[in-house]
Amino acid sequence: MFEGLTFKNPDFFYLLLVIVPMAAWYIFRQKKNTASIQVSSTASVFKAPKTLRHYLRHLVFLLQVLAIAAFTVVLARPQSSRNWENVTTEGIDIVIALDISTSMLARDFTPDRLEAAKEVAIEFISGRQYDRMGLVVFAGEAFTQCPLTTDRAVLLNLFKDVETGLIEDGTAIGNGLATSVARLKDSDAISRVVILLTDGENNSGEIAPLTAAEIARTFGIRVYSIGVGSVGTAPYPVQTPYGTQLRDIEVKIDEEMLQEISTITDGKYFRATSNTKLEEIYEEIDQLEKSKIEVREFSRKSEEFLPFALAGILLIVLSLILRTTVFRSIP
Repeated sequence: MFEGLTFKNPDFFYLLLVIVPMAAWYIFRQKKNTASIQVSSTASVFKAPKTLRHYLRHLVFLLQVLAIAAFTVVLARPQSSRNWENVTTEGIDIVIALDISTSMLARDFTPDRLEAAKEVAIEFISGRQYDRMGLVVFAGEAFTQCPLTTDRAVLLNLFKDVETGLIEDGTAIGNGLATSVARLKDSDAISRVVILLTDGENNSGEIAPLTAAEIARTFGIRVYSIGVGSVGTAPYPVQTPYGTQLRDIEVKIDEEMLQEISTITDGKYFRATSNTKLEEIYEEIDQLEKSKIEVREFSRKSEEFLPFALAGILLIVLSLILRTTVFRSIP
């Protein structure tokens, strides 16, 4: 019934030691409460048959002891590991490399490219509970906003704080990718992935994007690159003497370079032209990486205190009934 039974709080079994002084007190009381009577002969007493009540005279005390034992087991929290099931753990380390250059403020996405990218990425992060994830941001240079972690709350808070202007403007795609690779190169995860999201062309930084891609391939890191932006032109907020006005700017994404980065690293290139398309891309990446799932068998522990609690209650009730009926004593 209780295969693989273990106890969460085994220290509570020390409470069973209280039974020792209880037993000593019971024995002492039994001897002290012996009554005496003067008779001319004891022959008739010894010949008298002993009733069932005589043989069961210690039953009430025994029931009380068993009740204490049952409640002690309840406090020790018995748990059964008889229920085995298969669960899936991705075992994947993922770094999101996010472009935060000012061009990400273009409003061909709602409310703009950067906020749309953050919103979809946050949803993606929330759905990958078994993975370690990190965040690298880049513009004219790159830095690690959050190293690899399983603490979703910390990562999501840091993600929400990302905005343009944190670093010098520009688009250092190579630096962003190289920084992401540096976060992953020492990982022993079964799969290591960079999701590289940008809306422009490499125009800053000391590391060429394809050089960074070669480094990623050396360490077995796969890169999913995403080009963000509508086709043709996109409305971009510009400060004027009359306030912020939207002006159409040309969308320039080096798709050929992003495609080559993904090809070199055995990844895949995507083009996002809307919020919906970006969501679909992350969903596809999610499914692609779930093909790397490692299946592990483990034991889910079940709480088994209920039978002991019911037994304890039943024993207490039974001892009270017997004490007030069959074994009732008259002062």
